[in-house]
Amino acid sequence: MRILFDKNVPYQLRPYLATHDVRTAAEQGWARLAKGDLLKAAEDDGFDVMVTADQSLEYQHDLKGRKLALVVLSTNHIGILEKHPEKLVLAVNAAKGGGQVRIAAETETRPARTIDLAV
Repeated sequence: MRILFDKNVPYQLRPYLATHDVRTAAEQGWARLAKGDLLKAAEDDGFDVMVTADQSLEYQHDLKGRKLALVVLSTNHIGILEKHPEKLVLAVNAAKGGGQVRIAAETETRPARTIDLAV
């Protein structure tokens, strides 16, 4: 599976997805693209999933009919995300084109919630 990390996703998460082809927006030369253009570029280039920490992306852009799936992280703090990398792996593996998977990470002030696998 081809996975694109948005510019707000810590690249240190890449080893947890070692069985997939993971690229960053910067590596693709897309770091300056607006979100709608980034979604289109990722889909046109054959990516299956885009991982982002942009909480509003799913509300600003319609994913229906797209081949690209979206995995939305509740935070981009690596220290928090590395506590439960299995959530990221599960979400990426469950992602389906045109859908989204939200990952709620545990913080000191808010307990973790269940991963929403709504598509």
